[in-house]
Formats: sequence, C-alpha cells, structure tokens
Amino acid sequence: MSDEELKEEQEPQEGVEELHDQENEELNTEWIGDDEWGEEEEDEDEIIAADVPTFIDNGDGTISDTRNNLMWAQSDSYAEFKYGINWFEAQDYCESLNEKEFAGFDDWRLCSTEEAKSMFSFTKSNTDKDGAEIHVDELFTEGGGHNTWTYVEKPDYHQYAEKFSYVTGNEMWEHKDNEYSHARLVRDAGGHEDYEPEWRKDTKKFER
Repeated sequence: MSDEELKEEQEPQEGVEELHDQENEELNTEWIGDDEWGEEEEDEDEIIAADVPTFIDNGDGTISDTRNNLMWAQSDSYAEFKYGINWFEAQDYCESLNEKEFAGFDDWRLCSTEEAKSMFSFTKSNTDKDGAEIHVDELFTEGGGHNTWTYVEKPDYHQYAEKFSYVTGNEMWEHKDNEYSHARLVRDAGGHEDYEPEWRKDTKKFER
C-alpha cells in the first residue's frame, strides 16, 4: 500500500474520533435547567406570600394591616346592631364611632373597594353570623356580616353604591336602601390629613 493510500484511510478515522470527542463533551455539559426552574418556583412563592396581608391584633378592638398601612375595627356593624343596615345607616355608623372616638380615633370611615379586597384571602377562614365561612383573618370577630358597604358610588347612578362579598371575593353594585348589608370600618394608620371622603364634605348625617 502506497503512502498516499495509507494517509487517506487515516484521515476519516481522525474525523470520526473528533466527532466522538465532541459528542462526549456535549454529554458532560452541566444541565442548569432544573436550577432555573427552582428559582422561578421560589419567586412565584414569594409573590403569593406578598399578596397575603399581615394583620395584628392591637388589643383595643382594632386590627392593623401592616402591609397596607390601615387600621380596621375588629367587629363590624352587625356586632353592634344585630341586623343589616343600608348605606345611609352605614354612614351614620361611621359618625357614631367618630363621635365617641372609638379606640382613640375620630376618622373612621367606610372602606374603598380595594381596601375591602385587601382583607379578603382564600387562605383565611372565619365565620359569619349564620355560621358560614367567610375569607377574612381569624383575628376579626366571628359572627359578623358576610359583606361590607364601601364609600364608592356608581357614576351617574348615585342611588347605588358598591359593596364587597367576603364569601366570593366579588364586588357588586347595590341600591343604597338595601338593608341586608353590613359595614366594616377602617382608618388610615398613617393619618392622611388631606383625605376626606366625598360624603363627608357636604353633611355629617345623610338625608334619606
């Protein structure tokens, strides 16, 4: 066999060896996909945990929401009246707590819809006046109403106001004269001096 023929046989073998070396290098490459998935799952867990409010019992009939800088009355209107109230009576309820400076404060008010939502979490469990489950923190007094009026009025239809359900987590428009609703009162823990709900600018008591 000539030298040229021997060289031609050796060159394909060298090419095959290089291909095998390349395949082995790819097999030995470290897989980082699992680590990346693990980090993503941890981030999702942190986001879920951040969405759950942290409540503290102040020992004076109030509950502080440290995430949203709010203070809630521990009991709602049903605990005081033992019946449902309409939206106007809910406003009067605010004024009655302010007049007697409940827990040392005179700026109690109805909540906004977003504030009402901040109390709600499917991870929380409490019971309403009928023994049914509502999704508010167990630090709040048991046996209250299953919903709350908000101060939000329907644009162009001021006979309606928004209320929030602690059973379903949904908000809905309700006629202000509806007497099967309740009120959970809140105040700004930071003390927003320039804040005044629209309903407080005109009168302290609502005309019916």
